[in-house]
Amino acid sequence: MTKKVVTDLAVAGKKVLVRADFNVPMKDGEITNDNRIVQAMPTIEYLIENNAKVILFSHLGKVKTEEDKAKLSLRPVATRLASLLNKEVKFVPETRGEELEEAINALKDGEVLVFENTRFEDVDGKKESKNDPELGKYWASLGDLFVNDAFGTAHRAHASNIGVASHLESAAGFLMDKEIKFIGGAVDEPQRPFVAILGGAKVSDKIGVIENLLEKADKVIIGGGMAYTFAKAQGKEIGGSLLEADKIDLAKELMARAGDKLILPIDATIASDFSNDAVEGTVPMDEIPADMQALDIGPETIKLFEKELEGAKTVVWNGPMGVFEFENFAKGTIGVCEAIAKLDDATTIIGGGDSAAAAMQLGYADDFTHISTGGGASLEYLEGKELPGVASISDK
Repeated sequence: MTKKVVTDLAVAGKKVLVRADFNVPMKDGEITNDNRIVQAMPTIEYLIENNAKVILFSHLGKVKTEEDKAKLSLRPVATRLASLLNKEVKFVPETRGEELEEAINALKDGEVLVFENTRFEDVDGKKESKNDPELGKYWASLGDLFVNDAFGTAHRAHASNIGVASHLESAAGFLMDKEIKFIGGAVDEPQRPFVAILGGAKVSDKIGVIENLLEKADKVIIGGGMAYTFAKAQGKEIGGSLLEADKIDLAKELMARAGDKLILPIDATIASDFSNDAVEGTVPMDEIPADMQALDIGPETIKLFEKELEGAKTVVWNGPMGVFEFENFAKGTIGVCEAIAKLDDATTIIGGGDSAAAAMQLGYADDFTHISTGGGASLEYLEGKELPGVASISDK
């Protein structure tokens, strides 16, 4: 079923509650990366231009104690948003109560207000993250319409998404709509050949994704730490490389089911210990010495992956190929970035998390069709799961 988008709502003169994803990295009260705020701008600007009274709310970090509250206020987000919009953004340091209600009721058309971190409600009984029905109903009472633009929390049933949506007409913001179309569309109706690239540390984190994509994709390329569990399942010696011993049988099962659809590394960059300076060169995948560990795919694997990507029309990538934070072990991730960037006429999607961080850090963000803002949410979407935050948005 197609979901309503913000453009389907009559927003002029209405109090529009917007669940944004302002869960930005902070250090000493300063925002270190404002990408999530920037990504929310199209929806906010549309509402301002169409004379809505814009009420923004979001979680930030995990709030368990009163001390956490001091470090995790949304005030810096409101300040940054004001500078991006070049207009005043009112900030209310409360999640409920008279001060918040009066500030919302005083809003004029086109004005913007941010209220305090929704997770402040978790200090006394996890009301936000356990979807307390009274809290969702209360927040819904503050507005006339609801726009969910927080794909990053779409896999969670919280008071601030499905709790509010159950009481108001709701729609997806532009960012949420984009995520639904790109990630959902890529998996359910891909242009073929469809190639999925999966990296990251653990097979256990990606079991559902691998199983779903083996059904949907033409090729599934495996890199990162989880590749060594597959190598072990093939009977290869992997030295001290990352291994989930309890997933070897599962890896065997997946390989048997996949046949030649599953593409695994053929060489590795090895190290004497887990540090950038411990690099010892590259070896074939079955020749990793007992006292070494693999921290990246090797140059022959990069060539193999490039070849498998040739002619692809849809590519979904989730998870780095190695320890990309270390310069000497970033070559595999860079190689995959470059191979995807060079594809002609292809829809290329990064499914959030570390791979998104890697592409941005390495300067390849503009070479992809779409970079997801949601790590966990995009993973569950790639698994083929229905996301509660998406399901709760009103149907067209």
